[in-house]
Amino acid sequence: MPSSFVSAAAAATELGPAPITPGWILSGTPEARNKMLAISADRTAFVMVWECSPGLFNWHYEDDETLVIISGEVFITEKNGQERRMGPGDIGFFPAGSSCTWRITDQVRKVAVVCVPVPSLLALGLRAWIRLLRIAGIKACSPLTMPLLYILAGA
Repeated sequence: MPSSFVSAAAAATELGPAPITPGWILSGTPEARNKMLAISADRTAFVMVWECSPGLFNWHYEDDETLVIISGEVFITEKNGQERRMGPGDIGFFPAGSSCTWRITDQVRKVAVVCVPVPSLLALGLRAWIRLLRIAGIKACSPLTMPLLYILAGA
């Protein structure tokens, strides 16, 4: 049975190598490192700490990612050319399928929550199923919903 609670000091967590795809690097020699802190039981979501040294690179998001900058700063340029600065305490969300350019001027560290997106039609069906269960007085995380969640997760 998985632990019911995970705690970590994001600013002090030891990280391992997590190279940026070489073709994404536009300038500099950014070196990235990360560590996964927790993963959901259905393996569709995880929490990680990531840091990177200065450089300029593209980033393409395969999954939804919500992040909080812990230290340093990054300038993120969207496809429309708009640049935004993010520093300690700032939160960002990047939907699956999006891309942007990261310009890191000094070492940056973030905590990210990454979620595999569920196809719209399946998500609608899941929401309807959960609503029906609630109407019937059954908890959403019951034996009746777990098989559906595993199917959606591709398990």
